[in-house]
Amino acid sequence: MPLLRKCTQCGRYTLSQDRCPICGGPLRTPHPARFSPEDRYGRYRRMLKRMVEGRQSYTIS
Repeated sequence: MPLLRKCTQCGRYTLSQDRCPICGGPLRTPHPARFSPEDRYGRYRRMLKRMVEGRQSYTIS
């Protein structure tokens, strides 16, 4: 079963898998990432956020 896709250029939805049939733009999945209460990579994501913001805590424990 094909998934719904959204064109990044014109914003239209399509079932096409490669390019938008209207404008020829690239497609992406419009659905959000799956949520899990067991966030396996949350520690690394928060550490990266601190690094980008310029904070000093970079240690992995």
